[in-house]
Order: sequence, then structure tokens, then C-alpha cells
Amino acid sequence: MAKIFCVANQKGGVGKTTTAVNLAAGLARLEQRVLLVDLDPQGNATMGAGINKAELDASIYEVMLGLADVRAARVRSETGHFDVLPANRELAGAEVEMVELDNREKRLKDALAAVDDEYDFMLIDCPPALSMLTLNGLCAAHGVIIPMQCEYYALEGLSDLVNTIKKVHAKLNPDLKIIGLLRVMFDPRMTLSQQVSSQLEQHFGDKVFRSIIPRNVRLAEAPSYGMPGINFDPSSKGAQAYLAFGAEMVERIKTL
Repeated sequence: MAKIFCVANQKGGVGKTTTAVNLAAGLARLEQRVLLVDLDPQGNATMGAGINKAELDASIYEVMLGLADVRAARVRSETGHFDVLPANRELAGAEVEMVELDNREKRLKDALAAVDDEYDFMLIDCPPALSMLTLNGLCAAHGVIIPMQCEYYALEGLSDLVNTIKKVHAKLNPDLKIIGLLRVMFDPRMTLSQQVSSQLEQHFGDKVFRSIIPRNVRLAEAPSYGMPGINFDPSSKGAQAYLAFGAEMVERIKTL
């Protein structure tokens, strides 16, 4: 049975997609069977895994509307060595089209159930908003990984996200829990980063991952080559940090 995790944060530009793609590649390196689900109409995770979103025969859009199944829509990432349920701009229309469908919050959960025994991990890259798409991700997942920058505005957004997760847990998905907070784009030279990092550790305790992802140019360059950062430059600090995070995730799952 696959462990299903959302990578979510209502704030944009906090490294959700970078985290989802590199965690998928890191877990694949640890010989885990991984499916990366791109739930963002921008399709950045699809492109970051080396897949041309303009040439898809089917995508998660068709899967959400019941026009195709996961097996028909998934594509292999040759640069990351994991499977991808890809997305493109069509997915933006799914928001409107799903409004009148039955069981609309659980369309993704039902679709993924068909391939549950084919993977060890399914990672869902959510869009930066609390939309019907994000709600589908939260309803399908066992837990949420929250990437966040150590800055003041990130703390503000975090409280909103935690409240949202509590509501989904109470009303729609009793299995849902916060797996952990991942500090990303971390710059140890900034006093504010250190202060916010300490606040997170004090408030959330062992919910904060030990792994810290530094601000790293090589991670930022990798998507333009259609590769996860850990395969683009395995020796870079960012790649090493995501590899350590993948190992920490595998260990953490054993204690859940």
C-alpha cells in the first residue's frame, strides 16, 4: 500500500515543486517506487521531471474528470527514474467542470486507489491556493509535507494552512496529518532565518524535519534542463540536502 503525501503551502514561490520533484528523485534513488502527481495547472513539476507538457496524450485533467485512468495518463521520467501523472493548462478548467460532479473532493483519491499497490510513495504537488484541486490532494493524502522559507510572512501563511488541514481532517479525511515542516531556501547568514527556524523548532518540535535545504543555484538551474536537482548536480549542497531529506522521510514513515 502506497504512502500518499501532499506537498502543500498556500503561499506561492516557497519551493513546493522543487521539493516534490527532488524528493521523488531522492526516494527513487533509495529504490522506492514513486509516482509524482502534478496537481498544478502550471505543470512545473511535469517539466521539472523532463516531460514536455505540450505533447501529452492524456493528463491528470482527464483522470480527474473520469475520461482516463492513471495507467493511461502516467508518463515515465527518464531523468528522475519515477512515474509522473502530468499536468498542463487544461487542468485549470477542471475546477469549473468538477463543481457539478458527484464526490468532487475525492476524485483524485478514487483514481489513485487503482494503482495503490504499484507504488511505495505517491507525492502530490499542490497549487499555491486552497482550491478544489488542493482539496482533492488533501483528501487523497495520508499526510502533508509543508515546505517553507524562514521569514515572517511564511509564519503568517503557516497558521492558515494548519487550520485548513485541521478542517479537512475533521470533515473529509480523518487519516490526514502533518508529516513535517521542511525549511527551504535557507540562508544561515540571515539573522531572521535563524530566528524563524528556532521559533518553528520551539513550536512544532519533532514535526520540523532535521534536514534543511539551503538556497542553491544548481537547484534553481535544474528545471531548465528537465532534471531533478539531485541528478543534475549530485555534488551540490542542495542535492545533498534533498538526498538527506529523502532518507529522513523513509525513516519517519517507519514511526508513523
